[in-house]
Amino acid sequence: MAVTAASAIETVFRIESARIIAGVARIVRDVGIAEELAQDALVAAMEQWPESGVPDNPGAWLMATAKHRAIDLVRRRETYARKLAEMGRDLDGVSAEPGPGAVDPDAIDDDLLRLIFTACHPVLSTDARIALTLRLLGGLTTEEIARAFLTTEPAVAQRIVRAKRALGRAGVPFEVPYGPERAARLRSVLDVIYLIFNEGYAATAGDDWLRPGLCEDALRLARVLAGLMPDEPEVHGLAALLELQASRTAARTGPDGAAVLLADQNRARWDRLLIRRGLAALLRAGDTAAKAGQPLGPYALQAAIAACHARTARFEDTDWAAITALYDRLAVLTPSPVVELNRAVAVSMAEGPAAGLALVDALAADPALKGYHLLPSVRGDLLERMGRTDEARAEFVRAAELTRNERERALLLGRAGR
Repeated sequence: MAVTAASAIETVFRIESARIIAGVARIVRDVGIAEELAQDALVAAMEQWPESGVPDNPGAWLMATAKHRAIDLVRRRETYARKLAEMGRDLDGVSAEPGPGAVDPDAIDDDLLRLIFTACHPVLSTDARIALTLRLLGGLTTEEIARAFLTTEPAVAQRIVRAKRALGRAGVPFEVPYGPERAARLRSVLDVIYLIFNEGYAATAGDDWLRPGLCEDALRLARVLAGLMPDEPEVHGLAALLELQASRTAARTGPDGAAVLLADQNRARWDRLLIRRGLAALLRAGDTAAKAGQPLGPYALQAAIAACHARTARFEDTDWAAITALYDRLAVLTPSPVVELNRAVAVSMAEGPAAGLALVDALAADPALKGYHLLPSVRGDLLERMGRTDEARAEFVRAAELTRNERERALLLGRAGR
């Protein structure tokens, strides 16, 4: 029984931890304390379940236990009568014996949304938002986060502790913002999820080209967010982008783990289910944007670009003119040298490498691209296509020197040698 209980505890807590923390945070108004109380509930389960057996609804048991402890904490801190009026249904909804009816699903969804917006608050640095989101919403341990981002466990632990303290010092309310603030805060949430996915999709450093676990965490968060905010076009746009990008995962590395470029990928290995999910999410993004009288946002436009690839059976049949037009729209919405670099690649495919090279050379002096390895990598590709092989070789070597990912370095040096 002990082994079964231990396995159940680990599985249930991994699945339910974000919901438990979110539900408790609404009571104590502090995500740090909420996480501690969720851990207390986990300890209680480890002590009791091996003897009493796994409850019929283990998630509800953990939630109710954590809420009981939260209420006890609040009672000790403040006058019970005043907090009773504030907490209302939280007290009424917790029974002495947690059971299937101990959790209100609608309340959990509301709490999850609050937790997402709190963990991704702009008062925190980008690194802190990512670490806190993976910890509170992804259920990852500090060891797992450290391993994913190639840093030390103490560094991640300190980052999370500082983030919790920063939220407390800033008095960040545990709530979903409304009005003009909501759009700005939502962008922060979407950006954090996208950064997590990107680190898994094309690791910035280390020996692996992909870290699928991070992609899966980000994809799950994007799906949860889409379910919680069904009327937000960009939420569906991000979900569509991640589904479509993730569909290529199996084809992006060879048997030895070497990176495989888009042009060389075996599209039969692309995941058709993820493609269907991505196209459906893109359709929802378009429908919700149209209902709101809005144009497609940046994530939806990037998803539309990914959809152009997903709908094409062969790289040679890609509609580069359509992709160029989408990049034109993206450049207006979110002007940046990286968008312009990607647009230059599309132009080179639609109009020829010379046209693309002219655009890339115009970006060469941009300080934002200094040290960005993809600039010489793109330039090397264009020069190679134009037959200027010596210049192309030099650009690939330079790109290899700038990247911190060993698989990408091997790919670039291989192109230089070729």
